[in-house]
Amino acid sequence: MISDLILKLQEKTNLSYDEINEITTDMLSGKTTDIENVDFLSKLAQKGETDDELLGMLDKMQEFSLKVDVKNSGTVIDMCGTGGDSLQTFNVSTTASFVVAAAGGIVAKHGNRSSSGVSGSADIFEYFGYDLSLKPAEISEILEKHNICFMFAQKFHPAMRYVSAARKQLATRTAFNLLGPLSNPANVKNQLVGVFSIEFLDRLPALLKRKGAENIMTVRSDDGMDEFSTSATNRVCILKNDKVLMNTIDPEVVGLHKSSLKDIQIKTKQDAIESFVGVLNNTANQAMIETTALNAAGGLIVANIANNFEEGVEIALKTIKDGKAISLLENFVSETGDITKLKEITNG
Repeated sequence: MISDLILKLQEKTNLSYDEINEITTDMLSGKTTDIENVDFLSKLAQKGETDDELLGMLDKMQEFSLKVDVKNSGTVIDMCGTGGDSLQTFNVSTTASFVVAAAGGIVAKHGNRSSSGVSGSADIFEYFGYDLSLKPAEISEILEKHNICFMFAQKFHPAMRYVSAARKQLATRTAFNLLGPLSNPANVKNQLVGVFSIEFLDRLPALLKRKGAENIMTVRSDDGMDEFSTSATNRVCILKNDKVLMNTIDPEVVGLHKSSLKDIQIKTKQDAIESFVGVLNNTANQAMIETTALNAAGGLIVANIANNFEEGVEIALKTIKDGKAISLLENFVSETGDITKLKEITNG
């Protein structure tokens, strides 16, 4: 079966939804070899994935994943990027997630260890003692109580272990890099997704619309970040009320200062931790705080809390300055991790 499809891909022939759905079942059940997986994923990437192919793979990934039952009432969102920008920036979306939750949003954060950066979202949560192997029911309770939780991708997508060797061997982007952020175990219908390529700015909202998504915002910064940047213009695509709109967001136009990428770059995991806490504690540099605020603004729009970026930025900055963001982190770590780890940093 897979060898026939590899031949088709080699000839640049698109696969049907049913074909890719069936072969993804085989791959995620361990019925294909590493060599076949490498061949299939690389040929698919070389041809270029169609929306039907991505949807067929995504539906199967979600079918194989563990699920979190959300008890919160309100708009539940996720904020993450596809990764792979290799710019070594601090954990922007994780930091912004806490700002959104502290401002009244509900964030079911889904993530992993870093693939190309210094630190991934899982590294941040783990540092503060959060148990990455929590059961879905336990995570549901954490989300209900704190309006934020973390779902470790490796734990929630156990079937992905069958393709991990092939992905490591390829060491390049495959369809799974794109689909990871879209396969949230809490089945969120509202997402801010950073993308690694302009090509997917309008494709992802259209794809997620077919899955019943409500509010979807995708972003790609002109400086290469798969997140909102304050050092460049940001290209944005928004799906809201069944309409898809393209836009550009200039940080200075929404009341922020132009920065330089080097102001938000880090070198070590410790830098990542200190930057994360520093922003929430309002002690980090201006560029880090404002980059977080701009990303949080996107999240607040997706969460139906802010109507536009100016309003979102204002709410985010106020949430940081008023101490609500660090207060949420303190409560969260007190109950889900080791508060002494946080006190070591906040007490200097």
